[in-house]
Amino acid sequence: MSSTNESAEDYLETILILSKRLPVVRAVDIVSELGYRKSSVSTALKNLREKEYITVEHHGYIYLTERGKDIAAAIYERHEWFTKWLISLGVDETTASKDACRIEHALSRESFEAIKNKVPNI
Repeated sequence: MSSTNESAEDYLETILILSKRLPVVRAVDIVSELGYRKSSVSTALKNLREKEYITVEHHGYIYLTERGKDIAAAIYERHEWFTKWLISLGVDETTASKDACRIEHALSRESFEAIKNKVPNI
């Protein structure tokens, strides 16, 4: 994940999650999901497009590129794993999800894999 920052990872993860729920993802969907200003989302999408993590079709439909999908899938996997793990430790779901979001960006792939391999299946 070293080539992307936390904000970019959050946007990519959000696009991935929305693409599982919606037939197409648009900027307005991201605004609604994250609660950010439209101008902030537009700037972030421009940066993601320039880094070739997403493509935006002429109707405003947003798609992850292969690079974008790889990053989003890795972040999403971490988020889901840490959320489930924290819940299994007795943390309430809302707090577990918020904390998982912080943890998912901080760990290297190596550290995440080591933790995942040492912790019993959750």
